[in-house]
Amino acid sequence: MLKSIDCGQLRADHNEQEVTIAGWVNRRRDHGGLIFIDLRDSTGLVQVVFHPDSPDIFATAERFRSEWVVQVRGKVRMRPNGTENPNLDTGAVEVVATEATVLNASKTPPFDVNQDAPVDELLRMRYRYLDLRRTHMRENLRLRHRIVKFIRDYLDDLRFIEIETPILIKSTPEGARDYLVPSRNHPGNFYALPQSPQQLKQMLMVAGADRYFQIARCFRDEDLRADRQPEFTQLDLEMAFVEPDDVIDMMVDLYIKMAQALAPQKELILPVPRLTYADAMSRFGSDKPDLRFGLEISDLTDIVAGSEFQVFSNVVRDGGMVKGFNAPGYGDITRRQIDELVSVARTYGAGGLVIIGLDAAAESIDALTTDHVRTPAKALSIEEIKAIATRVGAVPGDLILIAAGAQPKVEPVLGQLRLNIAERLGLNDRNKLAFCVVTDFPALEWLEDSQRWHAMHHPFTAPQDDQWDLLETDPGAVIAKAYDLAANGSELAGGSIRIHQRAQQERVFAALGYPQAEVDELFGHLLEAFEYGAPPHGGFAGGIDRLVVTFSDTAESIRDAIAFPKTQAGVDPLFGAPSPVASAQLDDLHIAIVTVDEPEA
Repeated sequence: MLKSIDCGQLRADHNEQEVTIAGWVNRRRDHGGLIFIDLRDSTGLVQVVFHPDSPDIFATAERFRSEWVVQVRGKVRMRPNGTENPNLDTGAVEVVATEATVLNASKTPPFDVNQDAPVDELLRMRYRYLDLRRTHMRENLRLRHRIVKFIRDYLDDLRFIEIETPILIKSTPEGARDYLVPSRNHPGNFYALPQSPQQLKQMLMVAGADRYFQIARCFRDEDLRADRQPEFTQLDLEMAFVEPDDVIDMMVDLYIKMAQALAPQKELILPVPRLTYADAMSRFGSDKPDLRFGLEISDLTDIVAGSEFQVFSNVVRDGGMVKGFNAPGYGDITRRQIDELVSVARTYGAGGLVIIGLDAAAESIDALTTDHVRTPAKALSIEEIKAIATRVGAVPGDLILIAAGAQPKVEPVLGQLRLNIAERLGLNDRNKLAFCVVTDFPALEWLEDSQRWHAMHHPFTAPQDDQWDLLETDPGAVIAKAYDLAANGSELAGGSIRIHQRAQQERVFAALGYPQAEVDELFGHLLEAFEYGAPPHGGFAGGIDRLVVTFSDTAESIRDAIAFPKTQAGVDPLFGAPSPVASAQLDDLHIAIVTVDEPEA
């Protein structure tokens, strides 16, 4: 037996017991003729003492180096008074070694495994098996395990059953590009890795599996983004005979109870508010608003419609809007900081940004004079500035940020500036957890590049009951039976009530511009299933990776929540993937690599 007990389990109750422990040398210290090592396994670490009066064992311990794998037999004893370590669960005891064996030596690691000091992320991922030994990474994986277990137990109590769906399926458009897998046995044909089990779970509802869930692996060949991975894990869930409130209420209850059980250190802000998509965009500039702080956006259009400041009045005349929000106590902002904010606004598509700084020396907003105001918009009258300040809730010493233009651009720009200001002012407290539900999303959005309508969620989302006729007359006005759950500015889950009748599904495909022949080719299997008594159904899906980051105190990105992630460039530095394959493999698949010359500049 290599171990009789785990290192992290030793307590005062084990005093005077003989034990066998094994693990990694976390640290070795030579003190006054004694050798101390901290021996670490997945449960924690414990101090081991080697005495020189056992010369063979002592000589073995002298060879120990960081990250060597060793086995120790010995007797547990209480640490001498004054030497206890209150920061360790095992800090009241130590093991006096009577035997020691080197199970495996280790090269010097490329970074300190026994410290959580910052390490270059590419280096961490190149040696991920070492990075995962570090305490915060080990805890993130444990948290992930507990999240998945909690979900399974919660849903099992509600009579859900877990059903696995295929990984190799047919390529059908669902938003992102598919990863394709060539078929060796069917040359020229391909499987696709699923972007989600969406159509499969809808067919399970037709099959009568009225409460399905799965911890599903999903794959999307998307353009590279900091918070996305080519492959990810989600809770996938579907229910038959439900309406939106049935799904939303269960979704909120699951996540609240999960937060209370697995992230008790977080201050959970309750009750969970519901916002329509229009309200969320208008007030917070985001469909996943961060509600840990205020900084609400206000509409200033009516105040400046007749202003002599033509940047504003011309926008209003052309049908645009002027909106802004207040940054409390930020009125003494520097010129460099102003330039940074303007740069942020332009990064997100704004032509510019109007900033009004209010001097803290003014007694009140009513007492403001031009001497108390710093702004490049000199044509704004003092009365307009007072009205703007009152509307956004500013007081002397505050800073007002204003953007003007078309609604689809102004609100998201201010939403990003709102997050930027919250970070600067330290308002995005990681110890707080603020959930919210967003409902009533537009069903379709217009894509200028392709000049066609696109499903905002996916094409299987049902419109509101009274809006089906708008699909043909005013597609942009159609509101979907869709809902998202967000927390701290991140989308955690999203879903909808699905279309369950063939004729209705075909109307949505027609609105999206799909020719009937293409619909039959890509979605015929689902449409046919709808003709065999498909019940009304709906559900949601929520990313496990992002949920770990939300509940964790240390995870900085979803890469900290995944055992073996890809880089932001979609590369695996550990395995060196993606990589070329042998020509024989390509021959088996009837695939040839064609090199295309780059055009000359």
